[in-house]
Amino acid sequence: MKVSVIGAGAVGSQLAFALAIKNYENIAIIDIKENLARARALDIMQSSSLWGFEGKVKGSGEYKDIEGSDIVVTTAGLARKPGMTREALFDTNCKITRSVAAEIGKHAPGCIMIVVTNPLDIMAYIAYRESGFSPEKVMGMAGVLDTARYKYFISEKLSCSPSEVEALVLGMHGADMVITDGARAGKKNLKDFLSVKDLQGLKERTKKAGKEVVELLGSGSASFAPAASVSLMVDSIRHDRKEILPCSVHTRSAYGLGDIFIGLPAVIGRAGVEEVVEEEIGEAARKELLDAGKKIEKKIRKLEL
Repeated sequence: MKVSVIGAGAVGSQLAFALAIKNYENIAIIDIKENLARARALDIMQSSSLWGFEGKVKGSGEYKDIEGSDIVVTTAGLARKPGMTREALFDTNCKITRSVAAEIGKHAPGCIMIVVTNPLDIMAYIAYRESGFSPEKVMGMAGVLDTARYKYFISEKLSCSPSEVEALVLGMHGADMVITDGARAGKKNLKDFLSVKDLQGLKERTKKAGKEVVELLGSGSASFAPAASVSLMVDSIRHDRKEILPCSVHTRSAYGLGDIFIGLPAVIGRAGVEEVVEEEIGEAARKELLDAGKKIEKKIRKLEL
């Protein structure tokens, strides 16, 4: 299987490294800064004897090198700076995503595309329209990361392993994410452990988790957890696991939503988004989801696609 990563920044390069140590055999890193892409690839390959992987990582500045890709992940775009919201990246990253999606459609028309660029849900929709791909071939990395963050914060609060926590975060990747009730630690609902105030505090921290990292760094944004989240999605495609993962996907009218991309539970396998799953999330979460959908629709109407 060939996986190409567009963008040799922190997320893109760490994703390529994560895939290499998982023994993906053919990885390409593409960046307009060709030397940066080549440097990242060379750095990763120099660790191959230490990690024991046999695959090849190639850095390039040419889109032709994504030809034959089964999966293309696009991380290209401006990263957030302290004080910036994901929405502040809108205009610049729209232009970048349009260009990248068109190139992916031209050079790797048979691939599955995973979008990481923010604001995520809008960028996933643009990538879908500009690439000419069918909706099941495009998805965005959102809920996997948001859910992972929520699970970590819960585990930290309860002094338990994150693997013991079950949770689900849907909706927009940002302040309007929908953190569903019903999270569990072991076999117990969080309400059995935590006060309403504590639970709300965990939800609020999750919504601001990316901002917290950005402000601590001072320059740059989160990269390890986003890269790990994408690698999980890539694994589900590669191994046809058909895992139900919260990803930004075309709604297919699920939950009464329109022609948008938004974070929903989806079956991810070798064919891409194989099914959008309508789970029981409660009336309050459903309303939040519909409200978030309306905000996305409003932004999409402003795009000339």
